[in-house]
Parts: sequence; C-alpha cells; structure tokens
Amino acid sequence: MISKINSIAVNWIISDLIEVEVDINSGLPSFTIVWLPDQWVQESKERLRSALKSSQAKLPTARITVNLAPADIKKSWANFDLAIAVGILNHEWIINDDYLSDSIFVWELSLDGKLRKISGALPSTIWAMEKKFKRIFLPLENVLEASIVPDIDVIWVSCLSDLISMLNKNKPLNIQEKLDFKNIKTDGFLENKNDFKYILWQNHAKRALEIAASWGHNIIMNWPPGSWKTMLSKAFASILPDLTISEAIEVSKIYSISWLLDSENPIISKRPFRVIHHTASSVSIIGWWRNAKPWEISLAHKWVLFLDEVLEFSKSVLEVLRQPIEDGEITVNRINASLTYPAKFILVWAMNPCPCGYLTDSDKECICSFKQIENYKSKLSWPLIDRIDIFIEVPKVKTSEFKISDDYDEKNSSKYIKQRVEKSREIQLNRFKNTRLTFNSEMSTKEINKYCKLDSECENILKQAISSLNLSARSYYRIIKLSRTIADLEWCEDIKKEHILEALSFRKREEK
Repeated sequence: MISKINSIAVNWIISDLIEVEVDINSGLPSFTIVWLPDQWVQESKERLRSALKSSQAKLPTARITVNLAPADIKKSWANFDLAIAVGILNHEWIINDDYLSDSIFVWELSLDGKLRKISGALPSTIWAMEKKFKRIFLPLENVLEASIVPDIDVIWVSCLSDLISMLNKNKPLNIQEKLDFKNIKTDGFLENKNDFKYILWQNHAKRALEIAASWGHNIIMNWPPGSWKTMLSKAFASILPDLTISEAIEVSKIYSISWLLDSENPIISKRPFRVIHHTASSVSIIGWWRNAKPWEISLAHKWVLFLDEVLEFSKSVLEVLRQPIEDGEITVNRINASLTYPAKFILVWAMNPCPCGYLTDSDKECICSFKQIENYKSKLSWPLIDRIDIFIEVPKVKTSEFKISDDYDEKNSSKYIKQRVEKSREIQLNRFKNTRLTFNSEMSTKEINKYCKLDSECENILKQAISSLNLSARSYYRIIKLSRTIADLEWCEDIKKEHILEALSFRKREEK
C-alpha cells in the first residue's frame, strides 16, 4: 500500500507542497529516499529508526521507498521527518483518511522521538491556510507563531508517541487556541531614556524625524560630534506607528525563516529598528550564505535601517542599498538560489561632515585636508543621495546651553509626537484604501498626479527651486511626496505653499 502524506518544502520565503509517498513492500530490508533530497533529508532514515523505536513503534523489516514529489523542487532541511514517519505508521495502523488528505505535517524528529523546533512555521501555516488545508501539525515550540493565522487548526505535538495516539483517535487533537494580536501587541511608546522629551535641543531635527516617521521618508543627519545624532536616532523608534496585524504577520514571516522567533516572542509586534555596524559587509546586509538567507535589509522591513557613521562604511556596502530604496525589495542571487525579499524601510543615516568631524564646528578647528574631505564624501554617490528625502545639518549644542532639569516639555515627548504620527498614518491609510499602497513614500507618478494636486503658486515655487538647486526629476517627485506628508501632519487636504517650502528646506543641492 502506498501512503501519501502532505508536507511543505520551505525554501526561505517560498513554500511548495511536497507529497511524501511511502511504499512498503516485501523484499530485502532497505530504506531509500528519492527525488532531490539533500543530506539533511537523507539522514532522516537514521533518525526515524531511533525515533520509532523510542515511541513503541518500529521500522518495518521490508523494502521502504520514499518519494518526495514533485521532482523539480529541491528538498532541504529535516522538515520531512514527520511526514515520512506518518507514512510508515500508516502501514501498521489504519489512519483516518481526513488526517492525511486535509493536513500538513512539518517537523524534525530527535532520536528519542521528540519534536524539534523548525524554521518557517509561520509562512508554512499561512501557505497551508491559503491552499485550503484544514490543519497543520507542528512542534510545540512553533505553535504560538502559527496560531495567529486564521481559518486553519494548528495542532501541537510534543513527541511521536503523542502523534500516534491522536492519529489512532485514542486522544483528541491538541488544537492550539488562536493567538489574539491585541493581547500581544505592545505600545510602540516605552517610557525610557530614548524619549524625545529628554532631548532638550535640536527641535529642527525632531521635526524632521516626525515627518520621516509619517510615513516612510529616508533621512540623513550630517552634524559634528556631540550633536546627539545617535540619541535622536534611537529615540526615533519611540515615535514609529504601531504595526497592524497584517504588517505584523508580514514582518514575522521573515523573522520566522531566520530563526528569530521563539515562544516568548512568537510575533513581531513592534516595528523593527535594525542597527548596522560600519564593519558589516554587503553580503551580511542584503542576504548571505549559499542559499540566500535574508538578513539586515529584509529584517528592517516595515521599518528602520539605521547606519551610524555612514561614511565609515565601504562604498560597495552603500551602493547595494540603491535598488531596495527605489523598489522596496531586494533580490539575492547565490549559487544555489535566487530569491526576492521585501525590503521597505526608512533609511536613517548619521554622519560626520569630515574624517575628524569638525568641519562645520564653530568651536573646534578641522584638521582634515581638502583631499581627505573629498575622498571621505565621495563614498556617497549622487544617485544614492538623490534617493534620500530629508537632509538636516545642525551644529552641535553649545556648552553655554547645557542644563540639568526635570522640567520636560510633555507636548514634545515621544508619546504626543507618536499620536500625531498615528493620525497622519490614519489619513494615509484612508487615502490608499483598496490600493496596494500604505504610505506616501510608495506613490508612483500615477498616484502623485491623483493625490498630490498643486495650485499654480506651489508649482511655480517648486519649478524655481528645482532649477536653482539643480535637482533631478526624481527629487522633484520626492519633494511632492514629502509635501503631501507634511500636509497630512497638519491635517490639510490640499498641499499648500508652506508645505512645499518646508519640504524644500530638507533637500540637498546637487554640487556641480
């Protein structure tokens, strides 16, 4: 008798149905797995021998052939252990056909028959739900992340003997209760030292960061040392709008396949804030390993990728950011894989104006030569700079302005700034309802023409600025999108002159 068990091949963000066909016939004892199994899958034969024995079952003394169909999909990892075990057990016991035809079996066995945690449980469950399967069997450590997916029963299994009892109907299925996103959702504002109310200066920078958070505008902060660049960047995380449940699932899928979810953090409920050190390589940022595992640029999806001291990064690292900034996704090409991951993020850069940092400091003299400064700045190409929406240059705080006080301005705290950001976000979500867009920075030329109407005065101001500042066509549309966000923060339906002028104040002039 041939048993057919449903499983899933998870190749990072892509899932495919795998039919595990198990045929047990008389003949010399053997155990063969065919159709593109890698070394991990081949080794499942030895794991199954011990796991079945430890679970009061046994491997039949017969000729066992396991076919992993279809043939053209590479089967990796040890996620097929359970499906193969169920196919073998079906030879000894008659299992309810509904359990086999309407279920997905995904997990790895240990030698004592217990289930090990797997990666990609969340995308696997989402895929199974979309394909109309009724249930998915998963290890206990994975069920919390999978239980947020509606319209499918998530069955947790602790060991192989537990599964045998359920399949034989000696005990009911362990159906995991659905996880309520509202119960795990945390307030994006946390009362800590990284609150804007503790930063008593740099109001211009705080305004720029508020605009960047409302929604999705890239920003560069170019100041001398001691200007609070890093503190402002870290406080930026406290004003980001909360994730919706759909966004949380989208982000959590990436973290699931990267082994970054656990029972304590089954779902990413706060917006990612990824910090990259300047020693990072381009491979570690865009995706690494031979199978194109997603990394920092995708882990920052929805929202922040922070590069401190950006001009200390190699030029090759910075240039790989050009395509994802423009497209909101990154294609990772490796020897054994070519995959496309989502990568929509706010790029936050902090940099010094020169190697010593004091080029624009009125209190300390710069010791860098002209050539050193030019070489230092040359790491940022103009096509890359042209993709940035907001540029702010602010001198460091003077010693005479220092003070110690607990009389903080609550109206400029992260809590109240975040409320304004959330209101702006609500306006944009209503604007883009029933479209593929979620925030202003995603608009194409078509959407700009529809949602960003300019009167003649605004158009004249913008055209004059483009000419005098020597800006590109890309900059022209980025200024309009930024103006739309500023208008949303002011709860204005139309873009006005003052919105255009403020957006222009954040632009960098192209140097000829």
